[in-house]
Amino acid sequence: MSWSQFQPEDKSSTGKRTKAKIRVMVVDDHPVVQLGLAAIVNAQTDMTVVAQAESGEAAVQLFHQHRPDLILMDLRLPTMSGAEAIRLIRKESKETRFIALTTYDGDEDIFTALNAGAQAYLLKGMSQYELVSAIRRVHAGHQYIPERVSKVLAERPACFRLSARELEVLQLIVKGLSNKEIAHSLKITEGTVKWHINIILGLLNVNDRTQAAVAALQRGIIHF
Repeated sequence: MSWSQFQPEDKSSTGKRTKAKIRVMVVDDHPVVQLGLAAIVNAQTDMTVVAQAESGEAAVQLFHQHRPDLILMDLRLPTMSGAEAIRLIRKESKETRFIALTTYDGDEDIFTALNAGAQAYLLKGMSQYELVSAIRRVHAGHQYIPERVSKVLAERPACFRLSARELEVLQLIVKGLSNKEIAHSLKITEGTVKWHINIILGLLNVNDRTQAAVAALQRGIIHF
């Protein structure tokens, strides 16, 4: 089956059937990347860029104005994350489809994006052919998860979940704070900090604070 079979048909005012283009919004806080993605999309005969945004807040606002069929969403955005922007837009439109774009392949990044409502997860090192194929496939109602991403997600522990307090402690560990400093920052006792750290080490399957910090960054649990 060719990709053209997935393209919707519309009728012009003359009654002749024409292909309706896939209306795409590009969201990325790097102007060069944003322009490059837009150029690739606009070079296709079956799709067009209807809006471009550099933040999650702008993406939500522009969504209301343009109602794109599909959104290419960078996940690491200032202030509002791409995942949060996806959640907000999904509350208003279940039909809009999303492709998460990122340079990160940590299992928590992937899980968060898909859980927010993205139908695809692409790393920015993909080829332009993979990008346009993913757009067509997702617009047709399918998921698009590359093998590398699928493998990372499959290795994620099914029971993995840190509490809000454990995430706060882990964030401060990544920043290099001592147990005493963490206790002072969170207004809890050092004994409570140690208790949380023991839980964190067990859930991350690591032996010490340094390994916990490295795992948190690599897996996308904590972002700088």
